[in-house]
Amino acid sequence: MTTETHKAPAAEQDQRGERTVLTGKVTSAKMEKTIVVEVQRLVQHPKYRRVVRISKKFYAHDETRQAKTGDTVRIVASRPLSKLKRWRLKEILTRNTSVELTGRGAAQ
Repeated sequence: MTTETHKAPAAEQDQRGERTVLTGKVTSAKMEKTIVVEVQRLVQHPKYRRVVRISKKFYAHDETRQAKTGDTVRIVASRPLSKLKRWRLKEILTRNTSVELTGRGAAQ
């Protein structure tokens, strides 16, 4: 009895599996190369069968510090980068367009 092993072509063997991608809103960009992204999802309540909005915060790595608070971003799963960071910024979908007033203009 002989056993044969079939090897996949080199192109298929080198590819990794699909990485988890999430879309959310940046709630904080005050840390060095780190952003906090809040992802909301809809879940049906197990007892009452009502749709409930659940949100969760993820810490993501932003190498170029291009994401700002209020931006809608897409993050992708990665290897652990620190104690809390397991995600990387993939792209910025929409920018925050609201302008924050500071100084004398805000008081009036």
